Amino acid sequence: MSFQESDERRALRAAVADLGRRYGHDYVVRQVRKGEHLDELWAEAGKQGFLGVNLPEQYGGGGGGMYDLSLVLEELSAAGCTLLMMVVSPAICGTIIARFGTDEQRQRWLPGIAGGERIMAFAITEPDAGSNSHRITTTARRDNGDWVLSGRKVFISGVDQADAVLVVGRTEDARTGKLKPALYAVPTDAAGFEHRPIDMDLAMPDKQFMLYLDDVRLPADALVGEEDAALLQLFAGLNPERIMAAASSVGLGRYALDKAVNYVNTREVWGKPIGTHQGLAHPLAQVKIELELAKLMMQKAATLYDDGDDLGAGEAANMAKYAAAEAATRTVDQAIQSHGGNGLASEYGLGTLLAASRVGRIAPVSREMILNFVAQNTLGMPRSY
Repeated sequence: MSFQESDERRALRAAVADLGRRYGHDYVVRQVRKGEHLDELWAEAGKQGFLGVNLPEQYGGGGGGMYDLSLVLEELSAAGCTLLMMVVSPAICGTIIARFGTDEQRQRWLPGIAGGERIMAFAITEPDAGSNSHRITTTARRDNGDWVLSGRKVFISGVDQADAVLVVGRTEDARTGKLKPALYAVPTDAAGFEHRPIDMDLAMPDKQFMLYLDDVRLPADALVGEEDAALLQLFAGLNPERIMAAASSVGLGRYALDKAVNYVNTREVWGKPIGTHQGLAHPLAQVKIELELAKLMMQKAATLYDDGDDLGAGEAANMAKYAAAEAATRTVDQAIQSHGGNGLASEYGLGTLLAASRVGRIAPVSREMILNFVAQNTLGMPRSY
């Protein structure tokens, strides 16, 4: 086990950090206020090969793994410009297609995802199912060799930017009559597919949507992976989701902490920097420790995943996501407190992070569901629901 990153990964961090600094948080805020996406940053990140570092080289990717992709998102977030769709398009959808798709599906989707020219959203959450994926009611039936998909999804990110959505539905088992999960690539321009924005109080460039699928007819090859192994395939995409969510939170926390440290080192009251006071120094030191601990668990989860240990990665990814979200929330709060009234002034760029950091405790899976997971699967306690 080495705690020293390779020269290649250090060079990747430096290159991504340079890109992030050239755009920065001010760029994000401007785009949000104009109601626009981070298209320029996304396009440049794709052109430089950052978006597809985890995807196979033969399909236009960098041939790396989740460690490398999480590194990219962490550094962009540390520069104040998180790309949310990195969590979805290359991490979840790209991983699932690379691992379980046919060669034709890989050729169709992966080069565009890796280069940023194509974006794929991911839809699992439903209005009535919540966090219970076993209660998904979006169903697919066969019809003359096609699939016909019907159902609803909620809180689906970036549908307005996406060429397609990887939808988690269910098919009926002919032997038992029970519904079983399956994954379908659904073009956003398909007949019967409708998306409506959900009004949110978040100042973020990526919008959330409600999806309506009304007898959406799909060709047979819209099914991604094996029909009988979809649950395994689904969770192969959810571990990267949690790793990337942790990377986003760690990076966001780093950004807020850097702003706070710079401020307390230069802001003088009564003739000396306010950072000399332990009432400010100690809380900032504490959140620095918490961020580093979360980052270590994130790196462990990514390493286990890249090594093919899905079970071990599942535990570590959930823990990393939990720890990073908690650390980022506390870091942003302390950074604002350290600035006093300036913490909420637009000039200092911290107020917009309040809601953004808080999202990590809710999505893509709530902190309570992670605690349930750890209690039951790690500690062996009775199931609570």
